[in-house]
Amino acid sequence: MSDLDEDFVLSDLEGEEAHEEGVEEDKKVQVCHLTPETISRGLSLLCRTGNGLGHAFVRLDIKDNGLNDIAAISNYIHIRFLDVSNNHLTDLSPLASLTQLLWLKVDNNAVACFEGQPFTQLPYLQWLSLAGNRLTDVVGLVGPALESLNLTGNSIQRVNGLQGGFFTNLVTLELRGNQLDTTAGISLPNLQHLYLAQNVIKHLEGLERLERLTTLHLRDNQLDTLEGLSSNMTCLQYLNVRGNAILDQKGLQSLSHVSKTLKALVLSENPLVETTDYRLSVLIRLPQLERLDKDPVSSEERTEALERIQEL
Repeated sequence: MSDLDEDFVLSDLEGEEAHEEGVEEDKKVQVCHLTPETISRGLSLLCRTGNGLGHAFVRLDIKDNGLNDIAAISNYIHIRFLDVSNNHLTDLSPLASLTQLLWLKVDNNAVACFEGQPFTQLPYLQWLSLAGNRLTDVVGLVGPALESLNLTGNSIQRVNGLQGGFFTNLVTLELRGNQLDTTAGISLPNLQHLYLAQNVIKHLEGLERLERLTTLHLRDNQLDTLEGLSSNMTCLQYLNVRGNAILDQKGLQSLSHVSKTLKALVLSENPLVETTDYRLSVLIRLPQLERLDKDPVSSEERTEALERIQEL
């Protein structure tokens, strides 16, 4: 707080200096266009082209170049692996001609929306990361071949549009560090790994559609109950709800829906863990559990839990 207070009482001279520095930074952001020279330095991985008769470089790394324009990339149609991270890009439309793309990393740029972007024209794209951009929703994103999608560290509030028909092959979805307050809208029956840590999620909704999900990561949200877990989730093995607001055993009642498959559960940093016989009470609900928080379930704990179950 003291640093902030000092910022507010800058002298006029210091304020002018800070303004000049900001202007200089803006100038830096405004200059860089992609050049053939920059492209040539970033090319690697010589492979046969589609017809098998020629060769071309298929990997391009142009990260950390201060770029805000990549129009020059459109002629490099054989690129399959592309990293444009840590630039100032808002417009990815020049990628539309790179129809052979399999892997694309656009982390830490300034992309604000998917509408008008080239993803509908990239039929083979399997891995996409747009972490650390300015996205607020996923409207306009289509990825029929996508297997992994990383949208960590944006400002996404809703994920309506993540429908199975548009993402039939999606296995891993990362939405950590956004502004989601619910899990509603993720209708991806083939999804296996879902990472939603560091949002503001208060409600679990729509999870009954995630029939193949094996990993659900919800650390550092605002859940006070696990209501919303579904008996349709017949593959769930790992559930992390560390750092939420679950007060007591009532908040765990819905674990019964996944008790036959769940192997690892993380509940640390919830008020619940301070209650008496916390581990035992959880094991009574989940007798098949192999790991609770950081510790494996001991044979003694399992035996005691089974004895308590028989007494009920």
